[in-house]
Amino acid sequence: MGPYQTPGGTRSPALPETSCGYLLQELQMIWDEVGEDRFEREKVLLDLEQECIEVYRRKVDSANISRTRLHQQLAEAEAEFTHLLLSLGERSLPGRPEKMSGTLKEQLDSITPALREMQLRKEERVKQFRAVQGQIQKISAEIAGQSVYDESPSSIIVNENDLSLKKLEEYQNELQKLHNEKNDRLQQVEKYTDRIHSLCTTLGMDSSTIITKVHPTLNELCGISKNISDVILAKLDSTVVSLEEERLKRLEKLKYLGKALTNLWNLMDTPYKDRRTFSHVTGLLSVSPMDVLEPGSLTLNIIQQAEAEVKRLDQLKASKMKELFVKKQNELEEICHRSHMEIPSRPEMDNILNLINSARAREEASSRNAIMEKVEKWVLARDEERWLEEYNRDENRYSVSRGAYRNLKRAERARVTVNKIPALVDLLIAKTKSWEEERKKVFLYDEVPLLAMLEEYNVLRQEREEEKQKQRVRTSSRRLSNRSLNGVFGNASPLNGRIPSGIPQLESNSINLGAQTTSFRKEGRKKKAQKMLSRPGFMTNGKDETASVVSTCSGPLSP
Repeated sequence: MGPYQTPGGTRSPALPETSCGYLLQELQMIWDEVGEDRFEREKVLLDLEQECIEVYRRKVDSANISRTRLHQQLAEAEAEFTHLLLSLGERSLPGRPEKMSGTLKEQLDSITPALREMQLRKEERVKQFRAVQGQIQKISAEIAGQSVYDESPSSIIVNENDLSLKKLEEYQNELQKLHNEKNDRLQQVEKYTDRIHSLCTTLGMDSSTIITKVHPTLNELCGISKNISDVILAKLDSTVVSLEEERLKRLEKLKYLGKALTNLWNLMDTPYKDRRTFSHVTGLLSVSPMDVLEPGSLTLNIIQQAEAEVKRLDQLKASKMKELFVKKQNELEEICHRSHMEIPSRPEMDNILNLINSARAREEASSRNAIMEKVEKWVLARDEERWLEEYNRDENRYSVSRGAYRNLKRAERARVTVNKIPALVDLLIAKTKSWEEERKKVFLYDEVPLLAMLEEYNVLRQEREEEKQKQRVRTSSRRLSNRSLNGVFGNASPLNGRIPSGIPQLESNSINLGAQTTSFRKEGRKKKAQKMLSRPGFMTNGKDETASVVSTCSGPLSP
């Protein structure tokens, strides 16, 4: 029997002589020795051939699977590499060939190092993104005033599809803006807290307590980051404004007390050594609200001490005035005895004494100053209004005569002044109402309610305007009746005469002139007021309407 042959009659190159051929020869020798027939021999050889084919097929299938796996690995590596290039924003990787060549294993071995490098780059870039986005979240939370926020890495979501340097630069720019905003807010907080410290030092208040009330994190001893939210900045601003207002209020209060002390000292010739105790108070008289004040210069204790001193000096002044009054009273009684004159009654003397004791009268006189200034302007404007009415009734006002040009110029100025009267009267009414509501009493002007005078003036002015409108449509040449307003006070206005100075003047004059002068002055004021109110053009119904105006006013009367 010859060597093993394939079905096609050719020797298989995969069966070396040292293995399969040798075994086949040994098998033939055994068959010859045994005497195996040809049919059995052919059957065994056919089975051997079939088994060999199955072994080869399994090897081919396994090789084909390995090849497919290599193709898939290479495709996945290429896809991942391309995705990493796109996500990192890079076009290519230096050192990697543009075109792949060689066997599959060679191609896979060539792309694996480049892919690993790209993966390392991605990991590093993700760390950079996570760090920047973490800082952005942290600073944003601080600006928003969030005291608690999640700092764990899992709370930071990084978009791994866009890890380009351009996107990273955008995040870095956003982070830089937030850093700048945070620094600006910290500077504002520092500025506010410094101002609060300064104001509290001046006012003698505990700045630490005030700042802690705004927010505990603003305290330097807190040990945690400061709250720099919009709400806190607004609270700090309102706190500073409140302290500034308190500072101005106390400064004005001490200026008022300092002026009162100076007046009392000068009035009583207080020696310099007694004034030195409150020199820090009088020194504030020349200080402007914007000046920086010494620490502790506006404390409540200083204000209370100054108020107590003013009160003490007021009492001392009243005591000395009583002594002076008693002395003058004795002198007056002595003069009356020697001259056989009637001595003023005791009630009149007591009234003068009560005025001396009344600090409220001095305060009320001071509160009337603002209104009295406006009354003087109103009276002056009424004089101009009365003159202008007389000028307009003069048929020869445009004639060429001596002084006509001056009168024309005065009429122009008078019209400007008269046009301001309604606003001036409205302002006077508002101020008078406010004064009366605050003191729960009627504002009297020469013992006549000022508010009634102003309202009556408005009514009469309105009636006059209506009359002028009717007169314009009339065709007759009849002159207007002599019903126009002649001025609230006429020629005897407080500017032409003297506006009664009220209680303070009464107080000083009564000491020097005695009780008789007081009663004469009061009686004269009543007659003067009645005379003014009964003049034509001011009250339409004469004395009867004057009485009704006075009777309609309720509340206590001012002295």
